[in-house]
Amino acid sequence: MMLVTTPLRDFAEEVVARLRQAGYEALLAGGCVRDLQLGLEPKDYDVATNAIPAEVRAVFGHRKTLAVGESFGVVVVLGPTVQHGQVEVATFRTDGSYSDGRRPDNVTYATAQEDAMRRDYTINGMFFDPATNQVIDYVGGLQDLQDRVLRAIGDPVARIREDKLRMLRAIRFAARFELTVDQSTWEGIVQHADELQQVSPERITMELRSMLRHPNRAAAFRMLYSSGLLNQILMELNSVGTSLPIDRTCRQLELMQIHSFELAMFIVLINGMQEQDISTTVEQRCRELRMSNAETEQIVWLCTAKDQLNGAADLPKHQLKTLLHHTHSDYLLEWVRVRALEQGQQPADYEFCRSYLSKTSAEQLWPEPFLKGHDLIEMGLKPGREFSHLLQRVFEAQLDEQLATKDQAIELVRKLIS
Repeated sequence: MMLVTTPLRDFAEEVVARLRQAGYEALLAGGCVRDLQLGLEPKDYDVATNAIPAEVRAVFGHRKTLAVGESFGVVVVLGPTVQHGQVEVATFRTDGSYSDGRRPDNVTYATAQEDAMRRDYTINGMFFDPATNQVIDYVGGLQDLQDRVLRAIGDPVARIREDKLRMLRAIRFAARFELTVDQSTWEGIVQHADELQQVSPERITMELRSMLRHPNRAAAFRMLYSSGLLNQILMELNSVGTSLPIDRTCRQLELMQIHSFELAMFIVLINGMQEQDISTTVEQRCRELRMSNAETEQIVWLCTAKDQLNGAADLPKHQLKTLLHHTHSDYLLEWVRVRALEQGQQPADYEFCRSYLSKTSAEQLWPEPFLKGHDLIEMGLKPGREFSHLLQRVFEAQLDEQLATKDQAIELVRKLIS
């Protein structure tokens, strides 16, 4: 396996080396090993060791470590710079029972092999020795990677009962790495899909973000549907009662060229809900899934604006400019493009808008208003509810290029109030 040097990888290997120099076993573990075997650059590195947390902190010093999960044998070692990041160091362990379906009630320190056997999927259960450049595989993860299979370690049902979120993680891994889910693992997910209700909305949404931001989002969505997990997350989509929305949704997700969770979630939601009161229903679902306020605002705005660029070339300029100036206009344009292509049409509205933007400067698209509130006061008008209405009417005329000067704007106000 060829290793490209990065500051984070160098630091992870330094952590392994220092633990070994202190007399302990230490190996790279989990997802970083999987990613390296796939030729991908890991986003983070984990180290597994037989050193207990107090011993890890003694090696690296309390100022350079954080006891983020000492009860589970986990310590974070801080790198010397931001570029070096941080490395999570976990003691080899076995897990006790999972009474909350998320975390073990207790852990027992163990060997590397026992530690591997407690993990979720074989592709995540491998270790790597940077000193010898060798993978240490007690669970068959290497073979499963070669065979493009996602397989639970041991009994799939036992792994699921320990943490119900593992069902969503299986979908995410299978879609992202283009793996086939092993039959017994898949059957376990299907049989226990309704237990996803026991997982907090925050954790579910975190997994959805990862799935829907990835280019293979359509594959993930189809697996969510066929496994029954989607029924537990989005009851509205299931209530439509046909396969047509699923097929249409998948096609639209595949056509997306912007890797946005918000846009993907908007597509999923509007395909599974009735048109009546869709914005209110979507907002409610976003809140229930504990999405951020920014995510919710963007998705709800897309629901409101989704049809407003229809016939873009014939729209009044103030309406067109207002939509194209909006913070989320790129997502609206992408939706317009995706919808047209999915329907087998040329994306004429999208192409018109892109052409218009290429020929229109920022100042032309959204100029400084000729008039503001103080201008109306100077004209002798008293502040009130009519102020905003007058300013809006004048600014729309300015966007429509019916006004060229401030004097013309003042004259329009006089006409409006006469």
